[in-house]
Amino acid sequence: MFQAQFSIGQVIVHKKFNYRGVIFDVDAEYSGTDQWYEQVARSRPPKDKPWYHVLVDGQLMTTYVAEQHLEPDASPAPIIHPLTEEYFDGFEEGSYRSYRNSN
Repeated sequence: MFQAQFSIGQVIVHKKFNYRGVIFDVDAEYSGTDQWYEQVARSRPPKDKPWYHVLVDGQLMTTYVAEQHLEPDASPAPIIHPLTEEYFDGFEEGSYRSYRNSN
């Protein structure tokens, strides 16, 4: 069993690229392709630690980010992304409520 540092619905900031986002899914370990990892994950974060699927604030994109690159966002503001309503049913006290039950 893995212990993720962040949870679905949590608003985060990417440490290196300084964007805000909200986590909409968590993988216990890296689940992408070797090709993507070699081309995109240039800092070579560990594959055996949690990775997060993130809706990026103010963008029409999602990202896949290693845990070591994230930190909690101190802002109480929601993010702006067209898919937030697909994954979450509300925002309060700085985080989103997921439609899905967490494991």
